[in-house]
This record gives sequence, C-alpha cells and structure tokens, in this order.
Amino acid sequence: MTPLFINWDIDPEIINIFGFSLKYYGLFFVSGLLLSAYILKGMFKSENIPLIFLDKLVIYGILGIFIGARLGHCLFYEPSYFLEHPIEMFLPVELNTDGSYTFTGYRGLASHGGTIGLIISLLIYSIKTKQDIIKTIDFIAIVAPLGAFFIRMANLMNSEMVGIETTVPWGFIFKREDSLVRHPSQLYEAIAYIIIFGLMFFLYKTKRMKFQNGFFFGLSIFLIFIARFFIEFVKEKQVSFENQMTLDMGQLLSIPFLIIGIGFMTYGYVKTNKNPSPNNTYQ
Repeated sequence: MTPLFINWDIDPEIINIFGFSLKYYGLFFVSGLLLSAYILKGMFKSENIPLIFLDKLVIYGILGIFIGARLGHCLFYEPSYFLEHPIEMFLPVELNTDGSYTFTGYRGLASHGGTIGLIISLLIYSIKTKQDIIKTIDFIAIVAPLGAFFIRMANLMNSEMVGIETTVPWGFIFKREDSLVRHPSQLYEAIAYIIIFGLMFFLYKTKRMKFQNGFFFGLSIFLIFIARFFIEFVKEKQVSFENQMTLDMGQLLSIPFLIIGIGFMTYGYVKTNKNPSPNNTYQ
C-alpha cells in the first residue's frame, strides 16, 4: 500500500520583481493583522467605542508583538549569541567574517515574547488613552488566536518549526529540511488556534454579559498555551540545549501563562457574576 505521506516543498518566496521579494511569511503575517483589525472594528462599533482608539490600539499592538517576539527569541533561545551581537537583535542583518553585514530579514520570533510584548504595549496604550486595560485585553484576546493561526500557517509555508519523525499517514516530508517523515506540528497549532478563535468569538457573541472583567483574556491565553504545551511534545527542538531538558523552553515558558490564564478566568467570572453589568457596552 502506497504511503500517504505529504511531500512538502513550497518555495517561501511567492514572487521576486526587480529585487522586491514577496514571501508567504510576510503575506500571512499582514493578512492576520488586517483581518484581526477588521473584526475588532466591528466589535468597537457594537460597543460604541470611538474608532480613533482602534487605530491607536492596532499601532501599539503591532509594535508590541513584533518587538516582544524578536527579543523573546533572542533572549529565550539564543541569549549568548545575541548578547555578543546586539545589532543583529534589532536589525535584520548578520555579521560576516570580514566584518561586513548581510541583510537576512528577521530570522527568529518567539510567541511567548510576542505575548509579553503585546501585554506591555496594551498597558502603555491604556495609560496613554485612558481606556480600561481589562476591557482592552478582553477585546484583543478574542482575535489573538486568529493572528496565531496565520503565523503558524506562515511557519508551515516556510517549512520551519517542524515536528519530530513519525509514521502517521498524514506526516509531512519537509523537502527543504530533510527526507524524514515528520509531524506537521505547525498545522496542528494552526488548527488548534482557529478552533480557539471560533470558540472565543462565539462566546463573545452569545455570552458577553456573563463573561467580562478579564475572563476572555484568561480563557484565550490558557487555551493558546495549553495547546502549545502539548503540541511541543511532537515538535522538533529549536535549539540544542533543549535536548537535555525534560520540558523544552516553549513548554516551560507556557506554564506561567497557564497560571495567569486560570487566575484571570476565575477573577473575571466571579466579579462579573457578583456585579453584573446592566448592558453590554463599555462606558
């Protein structure tokens, strides 16, 4: 019987015109942001929040995610290298042996760092705009899994963050990595995140009065990182030092988010039911 393995050999570059390169990663990343912003716009309108705050929220959010994800990768996974090459931490270049630099693009973004960066940026946004931080993070929490879905699909198109070797019939042979049959761990995460988004949006539409005061934030990060924690078991180690660890870096970094998620869910549920709001609009 012929194996059902999937031969995956997608070129990460979609097109190159006069030196301008359009890649799947950038396309998916931007698509996720635009779709998230579109959904947030509808939520802002339904909650009677001036759209001027949405523009600021998107800017703060993008900066927080990108800076946090980049610093997270550099400091969590390759601290010794990047502390010796700090320029490469902030600029998309690599130092050559002759002392010159080559443009490489940003290679390495960590979702845990991106989450931390997003939270910090939302705190700054709240202070600057005088908007309630708890209500703001509840909004972002609803669309965050959607953005995570697009990023993992981008990882799949790049043949990166591959899974461990497997014999399952849906295994992928990532031709740009090696000839082994591997778990499509990027696809596992993407599927998990789009399901989480669907659940979050459904609860927002049907149970808005019952779940407030940070509950959505807690539920979102708990579900995202519990999925990440278990999928890490079928994911190839990202850096060599993880080979000596029982739990890898991604799993260890997920644990604090799981605890925070449970805390916010508990707080939000108790406070909402103790002091129910008379309507579902922000004041």
